[in-house]
Amino acid sequence: MITTLLIANRGEIACRIMRTAQRMGIKTIAVYSEADAKAQHVKLADEAFCIGAPSPAESYLNIDKILDVAVRSGADAIHPGYGFLSENADFAERCTSLNIIFLGPSASAIAAMGSKSEAKTIMTEAGVPLVPGYHGTEQAPELLYEQAQKIGFPVLLKAVAGGGGKGMRIVHQATEFHTALAAAKREAASSFGNDHMLVEKYVVGPRHIEIQVFFDSFGNGVYLHDRDCSVQRRYQKIIEEAPAPGLRTSTRQAMGEAAIAAGKAIGYIGAGTVEFLLDADEQFYFMEMNTRLQVEHPVTEAITGQDLVQWQIHIGNGEPVPLTQSSIAVNGHAFEARIYAEDPANEFLPDTGVLQVYHEPSRSQYVRVDSGVVQGDEISVYYDPMISKVITHADDRNQARLRLEAALSDYHIEGCATNIAYLLNILRHPTFINGAVTTHFIDDYQQALYPNAPLADHHFHALAAYLVHTRQVALQPRLASSLPLQWRNNLPSEIRLQLSHQTHAIDATLRISGSDTQVDVAEHSFDIVTEVINEQLWRGSINNQYLSVHFYSDLTYYPNLQSNKLVLWYGGDQYIWCIPAWDIGQAQSENDTSGCVAPMNGRVVSLGMSAPFTVKQGDTIMVIEAMKMEHNIRAPQDGVITEYLFSEGDLVEGGQVVAVFE
Repeated sequence: MITTLLIANRGEIACRIMRTAQRMGIKTIAVYSEADAKAQHVKLADEAFCIGAPSPAESYLNIDKILDVAVRSGADAIHPGYGFLSENADFAERCTSLNIIFLGPSASAIAAMGSKSEAKTIMTEAGVPLVPGYHGTEQAPELLYEQAQKIGFPVLLKAVAGGGGKGMRIVHQATEFHTALAAAKREAASSFGNDHMLVEKYVVGPRHIEIQVFFDSFGNGVYLHDRDCSVQRRYQKIIEEAPAPGLRTSTRQAMGEAAIAAGKAIGYIGAGTVEFLLDADEQFYFMEMNTRLQVEHPVTEAITGQDLVQWQIHIGNGEPVPLTQSSIAVNGHAFEARIYAEDPANEFLPDTGVLQVYHEPSRSQYVRVDSGVVQGDEISVYYDPMISKVITHADDRNQARLRLEAALSDYHIEGCATNIAYLLNILRHPTFINGAVTTHFIDDYQQALYPNAPLADHHFHALAAYLVHTRQVALQPRLASSLPLQWRNNLPSEIRLQLSHQTHAIDATLRISGSDTQVDVAEHSFDIVTEVINEQLWRGSINNQYLSVHFYSDLTYYPNLQSNKLVLWYGGDQYIWCIPAWDIGQAQSENDTSGCVAPMNGRVVSLGMSAPFTVKQGDTIMVIEAMKMEHNIRAPQDGVITEYLFSEGDLVEGGQVVAVFE
C-alpha cells in the first residue's frame, strides 16, 4: 500500500499529482532544482529536497539523486509525471530494483513503445494499422534519403525516442531532406540522447486522435474514450478536446479496441495513451503510444468524472482497474487550453520573466485551472514554457467552448508574453467552432489566427491617463500623509499628460475637483468616478458607464529605469500604454546594428562555421536552445561574420550581441 509518494517532476503536473495524493492521505515528497527553490510544488509538498543545479541533466533527469532522495525519505512509490524521466525505462527498472513502486508501466513496455521503430513492429504483429514508412535501425543519411524517395514526398522525419514534437520535421521535397534530417537528429540528440530517426509517409489533412487506456496486473484493460488533439503548432498541442467531434460510433469503438490490442501486445500496466492519425475517410493509423499520463488528461477526467492519478495509485497498489468498459460513460464535452510563456509577436519565441501580475480565472464545477505558479514567481529559461492549463466542461461542445473563451478572457498575466490572445482567436475561428480542424489548421489559417494588439477607445485612453496620474501622486512624497489622495485647498487643478499607445500619441488633460475627475482626450470629455482602486483593480464609472478593469503599472519614481508601462485588461483584450519619464529623462539604448542579437535567453548549441565567413541574408549563423526548443539566429542581410562572441554550450541573454557582423 502506497503511503509516501515522491513526485519526480515540477510545475503544474507535480502540484496536480500532489493534490490527489494528499486527498487520499498519502504523504508527498517533492524534488527541486536550485532554480525551483521557491516553486509552488515545493511549498505544496509535505517534504522537499534539492537535487542539483537548474539544468535538467543535473536535477530532474539525474536518476541517482532522485532515487537517493526516495530512499532517504522513505518513499514507497514514485510518480514521474510527464516529460523528464516519465518514459525512461532505466529509471523504471531501477525503481523496481529498490522495491519502489513506479507509477507507470514496466521498463520493458516503456522500452518497447519508447522506440518508435520497435513499436511499429509490435503493432504490425498485433494487427494495428500503420502509416507506410521506414522503421529500420540502419541510419546512414543516404539510406534514409533513399527510403524517403521510395515512400514519396512529403515525408515525416520522427525521432525514434521522441515526443512532444521534438526531433520532428516535415519534408515536402527532396532538396530539403538532408538539411531537415540534420536539424531533426541534432534536436533529438539534445532532447533524448538518441538521434536515430524513422521516416513515414506524411498523411495530408489528418486529425490527431488519441485513446486513453488503463491496464491492471490482472489482464484487464479499458479505454476511457477519445480526445482530439489536432490543434498543434510546431507539433506541440495547444487546445485539446474530448470527445473528438463528429466521429462515427463505429470509428470510436474500432480505435478503442485497437488501443486495447496495442497495450495487451506488450503486457502493459497502468495509464497510457495510444495516438492515431485519422484521415478524411476515418481510416486510422497508429502513430505512437505514450507510456505515461498525458498533459491533456484533464479533458478525459472531465467527461468521465474520474481522477486518473487516483486510478494510477490504485493500480500501483495492485488493485484492478476501478471500472469495467461498459460502465465508463461520456458526460458532455470538455476543452483544455495550454497557456505558454511565448511571444506571438516575435515568432512565438519562449519568453521569461517575473510574473508581476498573475490572475487566474475563477474556478468552478465547470472551470478548472492546473497551474504551478503564483504572482511573483519567475518563468525560467531552463524548463518548458507552459505556465498552466485551463479546462472547461459543459453539456455540449459549443457551451464548453464558450466557457473556455470566457475563462481565458479573465486570465491576466504580466511579466512575460503569453499566447492567450492567440488561443482566443483559435476558439473564435469559424472552422474551429464547426469542429472541422485538422493538424493543418494552424498553418492553413495562420494569418487569421495571429493576434493583433487591439486599439483602445478614447474612454480607455482617459482611464489610462487617470491611472497613471494616481500612480504618480502615490509615488510622490507627501508632507501631510493623513490628507486624502488628490486633496486640494484651492481651485480645481489641471494636469497634462502624454501617453503612447501602439503608434499613437495620446494627449490628456485632467481636471480634479474633490473626488470628481474630468479627463479630456482628443476633443472628448470623460467624467471618471472611482468606486474601488487598488494595486491591480479599478472599479467605477466613465460617463455613467460602469466598468471593472484589471490593470498593472510598473511606473517608478526613480530615474533612469525602463519602468514606463501601463496595462489594462478588459473583455478578453489587453491594452498597453507607454509612459514617458516624468521626473527626469530616461536613457534609451540604441540597437547595435553591427551584430546579430539573441532573441531570448538560451544556450548556444551550434555555430554556422568558423569565423570569418560570408553569409547571405537569412542564412543561419547560430542555433540557440531555450525551453527545449531550437531557434535559428539569421543574418540580417548579406555580409560577413567576422567573429563569434559565444561558443557552443555558452548561455546567452536575450538582447545580447552574439556575433560581429559586417
